[in-house]
Order: sequence, then structure tokens, then C-alpha cells
Amino acid sequence: MIPNIKPPEVVQSIKWVDDHIRIIDQTYLPNREFFLDIFEVGRVWEAIRSMRVRGAPAIGIAAAYGVYLGVKDLPEDGIQQFNTDVERICEYLATSRPTAVNLTWALAKAVKTAQDLRDEPVSRIKTALLDLAKSIHEEDKRICADIGKNGQELIPESASILTHCNTGSLATGQYGTALSMIYHAHLGKKKIQVWVDETRPLMQGSRLTAWELEKTGVPHRLITDSMAAWVMKEKGVDLVVVGTDRVARNGDTANKIGTYALAILAKHHGIPFYVAAPISSIDFSIASGSEIPIEERDAAEVRNVESKQMAPKDTPVYNPAFDVTPNELITAFITEKGIIRPDFSKNLEKIRPRQD
Repeated sequence: MIPNIKPPEVVQSIKWVDDHIRIIDQTYLPNREFFLDIFEVGRVWEAIRSMRVRGAPAIGIAAAYGVYLGVKDLPEDGIQQFNTDVERICEYLATSRPTAVNLTWALAKAVKTAQDLRDEPVSRIKTALLDLAKSIHEEDKRICADIGKNGQELIPESASILTHCNTGSLATGQYGTALSMIYHAHLGKKKIQVWVDETRPLMQGSRLTAWELEKTGVPHRLITDSMAAWVMKEKGVDLVVVGTDRVARNGDTANKIGTYALAILAKHHGIPFYVAAPISSIDFSIASGSEIPIEERDAAEVRNVESKQMAPKDTPVYNPAFDVTPNELITAFITEKGIIRPDFSKNLEKIRPRQD
């Protein structure tokens, strides 16, 4: 390890503490590290919706813990009613944000766990739901480490890397997805420089990614989103790497708004465009990106920068939180199972999890 470099383990966005979850409230970053303790399912829903916790894997982890928080105090004298309540709680949590597939993936696991144990005492099912959340959390840490180890092989010894939004420990159980590649390359003593898109309108690049890279000692420079093309042309970007919230089985990829534009720019400049994704972010139930629901958020996020109004108060706004990058613009996916190249429809299918 490089001397004086803090490893990425220093950042954990979510923890289970005794009988509740504790998150870094990301709405306060980078100015303040504020830890929020959450004891009930309604507060989990609000934390996901308001992006106090964000990033597809972290949302899935929080939701899994949220199911347990929703059921832990339910009566234990009726299994049928209990399982109905589990389904109701999962349906409720699923409404918090529509695009990230890890959310519905984790909730489906919770429903299946309760159904599989329907002949067991309710107390046993409650324990199993907490164990499930903990296992999803720990597995995500392992997956992110594997993504980083697999992906760092694509990063040259001296590389200029452009990334978008936040894909680090704040967005996952630990390490991140795209940032995990960067961390592992850095800790492997590769000399890298990261260009960080600010990621309007909520500034996840400038507020969160720059904060994480500073903590871990990775060299980086912040740019506005509109500077990306010029940086590619003038500064010699070697690769673009991003994360994802949902991948269709043909490889079409939904990610933070602005990703599609970067993919087009990378194609024009002959730069590889990589997507780092756990297999849980691949939605094999949908054929293409046209089926991915795109969340639209409050117009105030665009009219304002934090509390400062930047446009006339009644200005009409279109504010999609995500866009979809067509598969033909993607060079490869980096997963915990390895690097997946085209034909994506065929090669993603090879890593599809078996159905129990």
C-alpha cells in the first residue's frame, strides 16, 4: 500500500448498529459529516426518497434493513397476516424511487424469505429478514471489491479517467463500483488522474465523489459537466467509467442524467466507455432500455442551487434523474464475475443468476 494513503474502508455509508441503521446523511456533504440513526420503516422510505442514502446498491441495502424495521414489532400470532404485512411493507418501500433495480431486487428477496419460512414461527422469520439484510450488505462489500480488482486491469499504468456522479463507498456497501476500480488501481500504485464531473443538478460529483477521493488521496480535478468534451479533446482522457442503476438484458444502461452524453462524447473521441455494475443491477426481466422507468424529480432542484434561486421561480422545468445509454456505446461491463464485452445480449445471459 502507498504510504500515507487512507484505504477506502474509511467511508461506510450505512451500518447496522444494535437495533437500527446508521447512515451518513449525504444531503449534508461535503460540509458536514452528519450521521442519522433510523429506527422505523417510514424513515427509511424518506431517506431513500430524499437521497440521504443513494446509489443503487446502498438503496437496496437500506431497503432490506427497512423491511426488518417494519416488521420487528408486528404481532407474532398470525403467520398469514404477517406475510401480508411483509408484502405491504415491501410494496411501500418500492415506491421510494423507481429506477434503481437493486431496490426491487432486495425487496423481492425479503418477500421470498418470508414465504419460504411460512411454516416457521413469526419470530424466526423476523430474525431471517434481519439476517438477509446483513447478508446483502456483506455480499455487496465483497462484490464491490471484486469489481474493483477486475476493473483495475483496464486502467493503464498512467491513466487519465473521467467519471460521473458518485459510485464509491457512499453509493454501496463499501468500495463502490466505478470508484472501486479507481481505488484498486491507485492502491496498486498506478499513477492515475481522475476528472470528476460535478453532476448537475444535485452535484453528486462535486459534493460526494470529490469528497471521497480527497479522503482516500486519489489525485483528481473537478470540472463542470459542460467541460467534458473539451477535457477529452485537450487533456487526453484514456477511459470513462461510470456506474449504473439498472441494466436491461441487452446492455442498455440507465445511470445518472448526463451519462448518455458522456457515452456519445467518448465514442466521438475514440475513448473506451465502461460501466461498472454488480450483477444485481442487471434486470433480466426487461429486454431493452425503453422499458426502464425514469424518475422525474422536483423542479426546484434545477431552479435552485441548494437554497439559492438561480432561475425565475415559475420557470418550467424538465428534471429526469436518469438517462439511458444504448448498448452500442458501451465498451464493456465490469462485474464481480469479470469483464463482459459485446454481444451483451448473449454474454450478460451467461452470468445470469440461477433461479432457486
